[in-house]
Amino acid sequence: MEKEKYMIFVVEDDEKLRKTLEDFLQATGFCVMTAQDGQEALDVYFANNQKIDLILLDGMLPKVDGYDVLKQIREYSDVPIIMLTARESEEDQLKGLENGADNYITKPFLLKVLKAHMEVLLKRSNRKRSEKIQRGKIQIEKEYRKVYLDGELLVMTPKEYDLLLYFIENENIVLSREAILNAVWGFDYDGDIRTIDTLVKQLRKKMTEKAPYIQSVYGVGYRFEVEDV
Repeated sequence: MEKEKYMIFVVEDDEKLRKTLEDFLQATGFCVMTAQDGQEALDVYFANNQKIDLILLDGMLPKVDGYDVLKQIREYSDVPIIMLTARESEEDQLKGLENGADNYITKPFLLKVLKAHMEVLLKRSNRKRSEKIQRGKIQIEKEYRKVYLDGELLVMTPKEYDLLLYFIENENIVLSREAILNAVWGFDYDGDIRTIDTLVKQLRKKMTEKAPYIQSVYGVGYRFEVEDV
């Protein structure tokens, strides 16, 4: 792939491996940030999230577990994340993937194999970066999880964003509350289905009368439909 100055965030508590990864990545044309525990990882990430292109995340970290770091980052970002861990069980691999990891590499690993996995994810991420979705007066920048109404930035919670994106990606389709709940909150969500109605109400308020695109379908759920000329 074309050598670009991607920023890679290496989160690893093993000092020797962290230094090895840092040296290897810098030698192959990447910029690197590092952290050695879960709390530092979160602090560094949220201070530099717009600069980071990919995260190499150890699953077993002091202070905050790597899987908890993964979950917290995924509340805000789709940045590519590769889990690096000594855990080999299928259960641990599934835990990482279900919590939003893009890939899972078990230690020890070959650096050239890791680099190949990184390049695949960076190429895919590059395609997503340029993706902007325009529906009527609503525009979404997927890379930054930002929503604009008539060019003005809307302040949204992570779940409001996820719900709006799900509506837009299923435009003109009648969506049941159950389908919405499973897609946005997950099959293991134990909350009340009326959570959806509350969130839709919040979205409609933020979208105002300029973008009345979320239609109620009596007895079923909702449909996102743009009727702007």
